[in-house]
Amino acid sequence: MEATNSSKTRREAALLVFVVFLLGLLVGGVGNHLWGERVWGRQQPRPHAGPPSREEVVNKLTAELQLTPDQQKQIGPIIDDTRAQIRAVYEPADAEHEKIRQQGRARIRAVLTPEQQPKFDQFLQRMDEQRKKDAPPQH
Repeated sequence: MEATNSSKTRREAALLVFVVFLLGLLVGGVGNHLWGERVWGRQQPRPHAGPPSREEVVNKLTAELQLTPDQQKQIGPIIDDTRAQIRAVYEPADAEHEKIRQQGRARIRAVLTPEQQPKFDQFLQRMDEQRKKDAPPQH
């Protein structure tokens, strides 16, 4: 009996380590992507439309680990919670990023002539529309 419990405990520990590793990969990939876009201003085409959905992650884990339906139900909310925590980390940085962007725009506007300013505003409007179009989807 004790050997069975020990074996079950080891399997559960291994599964937990794997899930944490997988979530680490997910967080690292998203973080690297956001860091590249936000800090270095890369404007490269995205190979896919954002991180995999909750269902895609659960399905992949189910295929790889033969998760039970109960495990699938438990892992889905863990993924949601992890993603919510990641968004919470980036929201203050997003606000600061926008503040800096607006300050830079104001400084450029101060250098322009009155005739140039409407053209600059149109330029910024096109840039903002493109940024919205390129923004990753919110989950």
